[in-house]
Parts: sequence; structure tokens; C-alpha cells
Amino acid sequence: MRFLLATLVILTATITLSAADKPNMILCMADDQGYGDVGYNGNELIKTPVLDAMSKSGLRFDRFYAAAPVCSPTRGSVMTGRHPNRFGCFKWGNTLRPQEITIAEAVKKAGYSTGHFGKWHLGACRAESPASPGKSGFDEWASAPNFYENDPLLSHNGIVEQYTGESSMVTVNAALDFIGTQVKDDKPFLAVIWFGSPHSPHIASEQNRALYPNETKQRANYLGEVTGIDTAMGKLRKELGHLGIADSTLLWYTSDNGAQGPEGVRGSSGGLRGKKGTLWEGGVRVPTIIEWPSVISKNRITNVPCNTVDIYPTVLDLLGLKMNNQPVLDGVSILPLIEGKPFARSKQMGFWDYTAGGTPRKANDLLAVLKKEQETGAKPGVDVTQEGTITKQYALDDYAGSSAWMDGPWKLLRMPNKKSAVPFDYYLFNLEQDRNEETNLADDHLERVKAMTESLEAWQTSVIRSLNGEDY
Repeated sequence: MRFLLATLVILTATITLSAADKPNMILCMADDQGYGDVGYNGNELIKTPVLDAMSKSGLRFDRFYAAAPVCSPTRGSVMTGRHPNRFGCFKWGNTLRPQEITIAEAVKKAGYSTGHFGKWHLGACRAESPASPGKSGFDEWASAPNFYENDPLLSHNGIVEQYTGESSMVTVNAALDFIGTQVKDDKPFLAVIWFGSPHSPHIASEQNRALYPNETKQRANYLGEVTGIDTAMGKLRKELGHLGIADSTLLWYTSDNGAQGPEGVRGSSGGLRGKKGTLWEGGVRVPTIIEWPSVISKNRITNVPCNTVDIYPTVLDLLGLKMNNQPVLDGVSILPLIEGKPFARSKQMGFWDYTAGGTPRKANDLLAVLKKEQETGAKPGVDVTQEGTITKQYALDDYAGSSAWMDGPWKLLRMPNKKSAVPFDYYLFNLEQDRNEETNLADDHLERVKAMTESLEAWQTSVIRSLNGEDY
């Protein structure tokens, strides 16, 4: 019944945009690239000439956030416009809930072709999984269930194939095959390109590693992986120009969380406090750029706080899509901001790293098993047909884990304290005056802390209601 309901919801979408005004859309995401892992944010060592050029031609976001401090949840937020805890994607390797309406499913109702390329990490890349790319709205996919290295195995529409080359370039080449077909057929498209770099273990191509001869091997591999992404982005942009669609294509680049750390070894937060896995700024603030030449005609830099949950509602707004019975969204459309119009965020921003474990997914091993099954005709050794099913009910006041609430320049951070009778420690920062979160103002603004805590907990209760299935 829930699957039928989700299908009916999608089929009753309202579409108001004319076919001639449908821009192509490409959503790119790095894996563990920190805020400081780009030249334009002050890193004088790293070589990212393409991203640096994009930052000078498009719209650069200096306060853009991943919805979560780890990978799978943030990716789920892009797909749905919702905080990932709403559908039980708490940590790495957790999946989408099949009842969710995805961005791919939505744009297909506006006549778009859809493709996913690279890291999926929201379910198995087996065709029978209800949380696979193919069951989540993508017409074409060449995907891995987690990060992957050079010469990767990828699941191409459910069939495992061996690819050859530097991992980020492999991903872009697969996407360009799809993009070229859509241009030839004169169809608008959504291409989701999720790189597997610079996630550890770091294995850069020899060419990219050689660009950093004075660094340790580990550091050179890390930096080389980021440069590999940059080079692949360069090819993508060049080919969009050759295809004659660069001006009419919205190209959105971001990362799924902050740098893994430690600083100066594996990634850089650009001086921000914290790293991947934390709700400090270094864990969730990420480098982000949008290019769309027909709309963003000159470089702009914004400090308006935005989030990966904003991508879905922005796309719906752009296409004039209204999904009937749309589950509650945490994101807002930032289309006015993209268009250079006055914009003020209409919703405060919540973060919640719920206390739960991750699910290990070794992409190459999983795909090697699937490949052998397909070659030998053996029965599947794993049942993935129930992925994303949630049966547990959560208490409405179960606020376990770290959480944060952002209201303009103010950020309230609430962290568990297991050594005290008081369950949480509270930190309050004015990020306009203290971007590195060095001075806790909580004791000086008790009323603000109280009000923000009440808003945070009201939002968390809403999230739990969604988690318990009340949205469907």
C-alpha cells in the first residue's frame, strides 16, 4: 500500500513549466572534501584550478552545509529535501526509505531523463533492491554501493561492469555518455555525479600524485585525489561547451561532509573547528559552487546559510513542480538567491547526528560477488528486497546524539555529556563574528539558548514523527 501511495503521489504532480524553458541539471558531490580543500578558500598547496575558476565565474557559497557530518545521510538529503533522520538514514551505509519521493522521480514528471553516476551509498546497487538507483527514479546508472578507487567495478543498470581509468574521470565519462545521448535526442536531463574521492584509502593516479613531490605519500595521494576530481570537472565543463549546452545547464558542485582529518594530513577544514563526524563547522560546512551562465552572468559570493536539503525544493521551484502529498521538507528553495534576487531564509536549519551505528559497505567486494553471480547464474547470496524497511517506533522525546540549530548568524550546538548528571552541554556562537567557534556565548545569552533549544526540540519531534511513518 505504501509503494502504491508513493506512486500515486508522484503521478499527481503538477507541472507548469514549458518544455522550452527546462534547463539541464548536473548535481556533483565529492566524498569527504573539506571546506579548505580548494585553492579559492586559501589553500595554497592544493591544485584545483577548475574549481577555482568556477568560484570566479559562478555563485560561490561561503556558508553552505551538508545536512549531516557523514556521507549516506547527506546524499539522502539531496535526494529528498528532507533531513535524513526522517527516513532512518542515520549514518554511513544506511539506506533510503522506498516510500520517499526522490528528486529523480520528481523531475521525470517534467519530462526529464535521469542518470546517476558514481557513489550511491543509499542502498544496494542490485536491480532488485527497492533502494537501488533504478528503483529511486534513475533511468540510467553506473553506480557503486560506496566509495571506489581507480579501475572500479560499477553496477551499470544492475549489471556489474569493469571500468578502466582514474576514478573521478571514469565517473564523468560515464555521465557524459548519458548526457551526449540526451542532447542528441533533445531531452532535458538530470545527471547526478557523485565522486568516490577523496575518501580514504587515498590512491591517486600516478600523474596526479606526481604534482605533489614534496609531500608524504599519504598526503600526496590525498591531494592527488582532489586534483583528480578537479581535472574530471574540467572535462565535464569542456564537454558541456562542445555540446552547446553549457549556458543552459545548472551545474551544482558540493561535498557530502567535512574533511576526514587530521588537518594537514587528510583534508583541510580551512581553519574551521572540527572535522567529519562532528557538527562543528569543520564537519558540515563544505565548498559549494553553482554555475549556470544563462542565469548567473557574473561572479557572486554569498554568505547566506544554505544546505543540501535545499537542492530538492530548489529544483521543484525551478521546474514549477508541486508534488501532491509531499512529505514535510526541511529545505527551502534558494532559486531567488541563484537568480540574484533578494533572499532571506524562511526556515531555520536543524542538524542531528543521532546515536546509531553505520552499515559497512565495501563497494568492490560487494560488486565482485554480484558479478560472479551474474557470470555463473548463481542465486543471489543476499536478500536486499527489504532494504529501507523501518519497523521500529521511536519515542517522540528521544533526542539522543549531538544536534545543532542555526538561526541566521547564531548557532546552538548541543552535545551529549556522559560524565555529568546534566545530559547535554550547550554552546552558542555568532558565526559572523566567530566563524571558528572559539567563544561559547551560551552563559551570556540564556534566553536565546532557551528559545533556540525549544525550536530545536520541536523540530526533532517532527523528525521523529516522520521516522515513525506519519508522513505516508
